[in-house]
Amino acid sequence: MNTFGNIFRLTTFGESHGAGIGGVVDGMPAGIEVDVEFIQAQLARRRPGQSRLTTARKEEDSVEFLSGIFEGRTTGCPIGFLVRNTNQHSSDYENMRGLFRPSHADYTYTAKYGLRDHRGGGRSSARETISRVVGGALATLALRQLGITVRAYTSQVGDIVLPGTYRDYDLTSIEDNPVRCPDDRTAQRMADLIMQVKADGDTIGGVISCVIIGCPAGLGEPAFGKLHAALGAAMLSINAVKGFEYGMGFGGMHLRGSQQNDIFVPDGQGGITTLTNRSGGIQGGISNGQDIYFRVAFKPVATVLMEQPTVTEDGQPTRLTARGRHDACVLPRAVPVVEAMAAMVILDYYLMNRATRL
Repeated sequence: MNTFGNIFRLTTFGESHGAGIGGVVDGMPAGIEVDVEFIQAQLARRRPGQSRLTTARKEEDSVEFLSGIFEGRTTGCPIGFLVRNTNQHSSDYENMRGLFRPSHADYTYTAKYGLRDHRGGGRSSARETISRVVGGALATLALRQLGITVRAYTSQVGDIVLPGTYRDYDLTSIEDNPVRCPDDRTAQRMADLIMQVKADGDTIGGVISCVIIGCPAGLGEPAFGKLHAALGAAMLSINAVKGFEYGMGFGGMHLRGSQQNDIFVPDGQGGITTLTNRSGGIQGGISNGQDIYFRVAFKPVATVLMEQPTVTEDGQPTRLTARGRHDACVLPRAVPVVEAMAAMVILDYYLMNRATRL
């Protein structure tokens, strides 16, 4: 299952310490102008070494397009691309060759395949998300023509929570600080916590919030292809994600139905809108034209730079002290990944919806 999507499809390949990471995008509409600088900028938002908050690895992550683009526009044919790995330190993982790292995929990959690539986790490495960012950037270019925007931001790190909702902030300011939080004072508190955790050799998790603005009503399938289920599956496929909720989510469980319901009213322009948006822009699994908003919970990174007990491949107790260059908090670099996955879902469901009505 290395392919994501129905009509707009992304197939990814590559490992963290292999020759490179790449993919093939199929189903991309023809005639879309390809802004390579925009795509490269999205990769730069994901790459390591951006600030003192992230891992010190230096990867340029330069994308090379191999097919599907002619004279700066998509042709409708498969778009092949490659990002070469250039800064691997495989020796950092040699002490992990014969044992299982706590809360990593080492044991489960071995149980499934009978072997594993111990260098950085191989296919289970978050470096695989490079392909998702490229696919998501291409989807974003298509969504621009439809007036649909996707914005994600860091809304919680540890116990530090950004107050209010996305409506309370200027989401164009997300890139003004390395945490990618739209409030500078909260961002500084988050940064201080990340640096404290990093100094301890530990890691911390948090929450990324995302809003999709301009999505038309009618996207989604009635039963097994509900739009929120597709968004949830997309988010839960990202490394370290442990939870997904949309709309009021668990926060609305204490309300009564009369308090939770979104009341329909005329929009004053011959259409229909709702007084509130507690549903998060999706009802019955189908978009209703309101903003779609959701939250994604990320666990603390599993690699901690302190000694931990574990077992060898033959089940003998041992101890492990991880080496190498790792993130103390994955949230800042995961923001563009959340955006990318959301953009691919929305474009895919938009293209699917065109097949349901004349």
